[in-house]
Amino acid sequence: MLVELLTAAEAGFKDPSIEANLKQFCLVLLVSLGVATMSRAFSVLRNIPYTLLLLLVGLGLAVLDVRLINLSPELILFIFLPPLLFEAAWNLNWKRLSRNLVPILLFAILGVIICIAGLVWGLQGIAGTSLATALLVGASLSATDPVSVVALFRELGVDKKLTVLMEGESLFNDGVAVVAFNLLVGLALGIEQFDLSVSLARFLIFTGIGISVGGLIGFGISFLTQRFDLPLVEQSLTLVSAYGTYLVAEELGGSGVIAVVTTGLILGNFGSRIGMNPRTRLLVSEFWEFVAFFVNSIVFLLIGDQVKFAGLADNLNSIGIAIAIIILSRAISTFGLSALSNVLVNSDISWQGQTLLWWGGLRGSVSVALALSVPTSLADREEIIAIVFGVMLFTLLVQGLTTQPLLNRLGLLGDKVVLQDYQQMTAQRVALTRVMKRLVEIKESESLDPEFVGYQMALVEGQLDEVKEKMLRLEQQNEDVRNLTTEQLREELLAIESDTYAELIRAGRLKDELTPLLQSVLPDRIGENL
Repeated sequence: MLVELLTAAEAGFKDPSIEANLKQFCLVLLVSLGVATMSRAFSVLRNIPYTLLLLLVGLGLAVLDVRLINLSPELILFIFLPPLLFEAAWNLNWKRLSRNLVPILLFAILGVIICIAGLVWGLQGIAGTSLATALLVGASLSATDPVSVVALFRELGVDKKLTVLMEGESLFNDGVAVVAFNLLVGLALGIEQFDLSVSLARFLIFTGIGISVGGLIGFGISFLTQRFDLPLVEQSLTLVSAYGTYLVAEELGGSGVIAVVTTGLILGNFGSRIGMNPRTRLLVSEFWEFVAFFVNSIVFLLIGDQVKFAGLADNLNSIGIAIAIIILSRAISTFGLSALSNVLVNSDISWQGQTLLWWGGLRGSVSVALALSVPTSLADREEIIAIVFGVMLFTLLVQGLTTQPLLNRLGLLGDKVVLQDYQQMTAQRVALTRVMKRLVEIKESESLDPEFVGYQMALVEGQLDEVKEKMLRLEQQNEDVRNLTTEQLREELLAIESDTYAELIRAGRLKDELTPLLQSVLPDRIGENL
């Protein structure tokens, strides 16, 4: 039996199609990772987010009619999307998310409705497209994908609130857009009639199943990892949960996107605290950072490579109208819903932040996947794909590449240089403190000339005092530095408390996780206890 299995496996490896696919996959990896590396190796390219640089290279290959691989909706939705969603949710701080949950949900739900309604009105009324085309284009383009913008925010030190708003909206509206698309496909094909109550019920069922599956798997893995300390196993469990949650939710008729986001939020904010020690958390976070970089590198290259310029040229009028409607509807939803949120829950979203959220609403992989999944039986399928690709290219290339200048104009760039200097000083202080500790040990052991050791101690002590004085001056002059120090201290103390509970659980001295007492005691910002 074993010999037969080995023979079958050997025959499979000799299959020419497998060898060709493997070579093609390696070529995609070589190009994507090579371009991503170049974006950091050459200073002239550093101002361009690597995802957009990959898109430009993909467009160049499309001009030459070099098609690396056939980008199918299944490849995006089942292979690429789950890890990207999980990584974003894993790194999203629940406390910051909960503070901004009202505006995020307004953007993710009402924003999607406004976008679809605007595109249906514009494409059907102005461009003269069919209702089916307008509905499916609207559903496809309602999903935002601000990967490059969020990366730019983090690199330039933009206010974390804006980052949370943009990333939180993207995570949730991906699920809403997918559900909306599934509801509208039947209408576009003429096999269903619109019924508000039925559509609302189906939406609640989709999201309810997604949240339930994501919650069960997220909390299940969280409590499971309390019982052992095996970093590689725990890392593997997060990878399995990202794909497994998506597949289980989809199989049960729910939203796989919402399920993965729920699982990622739970594991990133709860499971990693009660079931993983600090070293394991760092290992898992670094692993997912690599996965996100790896997948994004492939996705953006392939998106550019799939563009068919002939289709764009044939639908240039519809694409132009769709771009105008997208910008207008995004402005209505962003400024209107931000004002509503400011009134309802005092969200305090400034007009500068609203402007950035409006311009940063890019479209990407989810929009492409939904457009490509339009049934081939629909006569206007190629037109839908062309319009979606055209709008996506505009948002990524025009809006994406002009985001940094807009940040400068709006005055939203954080004190990145000051914070970097402070963090470097912190590292110097830690290093010099350890050096001083070692010199004290040498002096006490009398293993070297006391005069020489004393001279070295005086030098190090002088450098240490100088660093401490500079740090104190920055803390007094800059509020962002003060907030950074209190936030780092707060997170460190909460991590120590949570790790202690997890250690006691693994030792069998506790059965259930305790709620951190310091959570409600420690201030988030220094101003709260002044």
